[in-house]
Amino acid sequence: MIRGNNEIDEDISHRIRTGWMKWKLVSGVLCDKKVSPKLKSKFYRVAVRPAMLYEAECWPVKSSHIQKLKVAEMWMCGLTRGDRVRNETIWEKVGVASVETRCGKSD
Repeated sequence: MIRGNNEIDEDISHRIRTGWMKWKLVSGVLCDKKVSPKLKSKFYRVAVRPAMLYEAECWPVKSSHIQKLKVAEMWMCGLTRGDRVRNETIWEKVGVASVETRCGKSD
C-alpha cells in the first residue's frame, strides 16, 4: 500500500512473499528434474511472476525496490550471486521481460 510519503516498501515485501507462496505451490513442478525446462518456465510465467508483480505498473519504484525483486527472482530460480549468471540470461531462458520493464521504473 502506498503511504503519504510514496513509500511502498511494505507492498514490495508483500508481493515478494506472495511470489514465494505461489512458488511453493508449484515447486513440485519447478524442482522436478523430469519436467522439461520449457514447462517449468511456463509455470513460472503463469503462476509465480504475475503474483509477484501484480499491479507493478502503478508502483512509484526506486532502484532498491527493483533490486529486491531481482534478488527474489534469482533465488526462485535457484541461483545466487556466486553462480555468476546474469539476470538477462535467466529472463531470456524463462521468456519474461525484465523487472524494470514490468514496473515502469522511474527514480
